[in-house]
Amino acid sequence: EALARRNWSSDNPSLIEGIQGMARDDDTDYTIAGLRVLETAGLDFSTEDVADYWLAQLPFHKVYTAERIAYRNLVDGLKPPATATYRNPAREWIGAQIRADAFGYVCPGIPERAAEMAFRDAALSHVKNGIYGEMMVAAMIAGAFVTQDVEEIVQIGLSEIPEKSRLAEAVRNVVDWVTRDRDWERTADRIAEHYRGLQGCHTIPNAAIVILGLLDGALDFERTITVAVMAGFDTDCNGATVGSIVGTVLGARALPEKWIAPLNDTIHSSIVEMPVGKISDLARRTVNIAAQNLTRSLRKS
Repeated sequence: EALARRNWSSDNPSLIEGIQGMARDDDTDYTIAGLRVLETAGLDFSTEDVADYWLAQLPFHKVYTAERIAYRNLVDGLKPPATATYRNPAREWIGAQIRADAFGYVCPGIPERAAEMAFRDAALSHVKNGIYGEMMVAAMIAGAFVTQDVEEIVQIGLSEIPEKSRLAEAVRNVVDWVTRDRDWERTADRIAEHYRGLQGCHTIPNAAIVILGLLDGALDFERTITVAVMAGFDTDCNGATVGSIVGTVLGARALPEKWIAPLNDTIHSSIVEMPVGKISDLARRTVNIAAQNLTRSLRKS
C-alpha cells in the first residue's frame, strides 16, 4: 500500500499531476549520451568512445539488460565486441534500438550514415537483430527529414538492414498485415501471436509495434504514439521511437501543445555531467552537429 501511494501521489514526476519537466528515463539518457559522444569524440567516434563515455557518465544502476551486462564486461576488462557477447542473453533485445535517435537527428537525409553511426554505438552491447534495430530506427529518423511519406520512411529503414534478417522479415510482415487488416488491434494481436516465443523486450516484436504505429498513425502525432503504446510490449520505448520519427517529419512547431507545455523545456537525466537541462539547448546542439555532418557530406560529394 505504501508503494502504491508513493507511485500515485500528486508529485510523481511521471503522472500528469506532478509533471515539472521530462522525468529521467533511460531512453532519453541515451539520446543525450549519443549527442555528447558526437560532441566530444566527433563524427568518427568509435565503439570504444561510447564505452568510455558510459563508464565516465552513466551510473551502473541506471543502465539495464544488455547495457548493464556490457558495462559489467567493460569493468571486467573486456573490449568490444566481446562486451556484447560474453554472458549477455539480452544482446538482441531493444536496448540498442532506443539509442538510435541522436544518430538519426544529426544525419538529415543521410540514412546510410545514420545507420553506420548506429552500428558503431550498438556494437558495444548488441549483435545481429539487436544492432539492426538501432540501424533501422536511425535511418528512419534521417529519412523523416526529407519525406512525409510514412511508407517510404519505413522502406528507408528497411533498406539499411540485412534483407534476410529476422527483423527485415518482421517489418515486411507488419507492412502486409496492416494493409490487409486495416485495424491496428487486429494487427497487434497478430504480432503478439506470431512472436510470442520472444521475450517482451526483444527487438523484433517491439520494432514490429513501431512499424504498426507509424503506418496506422499516418503522421497523426497523438494517434501514432497512443497506438504504439496500447499495442503493448516495451511501451515507453515504442511510444518514444514513433514520436521521434513523426516529430521529425512534422517539426517542432507542429507538435500539439498539450504534449509539449507540461515539459517546461526541461529534461532530467542520469548523465553525471547533466542531471537537468533544457530541451531547446539539446536541440540547438544537435543542429550544430548535423550542420557539421552535412558540410562534410557536401565536401565529399
